Amino acid sequence: MAEIIFHHYDTSPFSEKVRVMFGIKALSWRSVIQPVIMPKPELVPLTGGYRRIPVMQIGADIYCDTQVILSELERRYPDPAVVKPGDWAVNLWADRLWFQTTVAVVFGEIGDNVPEAFKKDREALSGRPFDTALMKAAAAPARGQWRAAAAFIERGLADGDFLGGPAPSLSDVASYMNVWWLGSAARDVREALLDGQPRTKTWRERMKALGHGTRSEMSGADAVAVAKAAEPEAAPEGLADASAPAAGSAVTVSADDYGRDPIAGMLVSATLERVTIARDDPQVGRVHVHFPRAGYVLSAA
Repeated sequence: MAEIIFHHYDTSPFSEKVRVMFGIKALSWRSVIQPVIMPKPELVPLTGGYRRIPVMQIGADIYCDTQVILSELERRYPDPAVVKPGDWAVNLWADRLWFQTTVAVVFGEIGDNVPEAFKKDREALSGRPFDTALMKAAAAPARGQWRAAAAFIERGLADGDFLGGPAPSLSDVASYMNVWWLGSAARDVREALLDGQPRTKTWRERMKALGHGTRSEMSGADAVAVAKAAEPEAAPEGLADASAPAAGSAVTVSADDYGRDPIAGMLVSATLERVTIARDDPQVGRVHVHFPRAGYVLSAA
């Protein structure tokens, strides 16, 4: 099996989800550090314009969004099993509702120290102003919401070391991202918001102890060369999405929340779990780019 190449940066909260999954499954992986802001000249040829981090690459197969990345890791490396019934719903809640609360708390604290280039980049990504005054105003109520979300974790840990029971599940991985990122950006705030929630504090340390598997560094240029030398694999089978255009059609795929740049290609398959498109690029040759079906819009080009 081709090696896992992971395009990320160390402070990325969504990347931490995948790094923890590497740890749970004791996987070896190649780390390609991508820029925090655009341009990303060694990522865009692989993805066709998708710029969000992280991205996973296995040969000439490119996986965009942690939902499809984690699903693919579970499919390829099923032992130990991580995804349990109901976990994908928790994942979507943690990625969207809780994460947006975490964003408000974090940038309410550190917004004044953010470089202008980062602000402009995130304005382009989100389609709205990066207004630190508004973020500060939103931070106080967001702290209460963040603490309430953490209380879900506290109650969920009443009967075990992890939300999934004696072993970590995807619910743990998805939820931990918010606790980890808030602590990385504003440690004192996190500790204050977790006051009186002892199970969540000890769970946080258990999650941290899972590690990140075995990491080794790789250049972006070498990752591009790997894709160029490889051929895409057949798309995994699944229950077909009857609403999708016919396979072989020209389509675009775009996120429905932020970073909505449409990615164009030829539809390989569309199931209720994922969309796979084929793209040809002079730098990387033919690649298959995979997206989750939930949270992404598939349209005929």
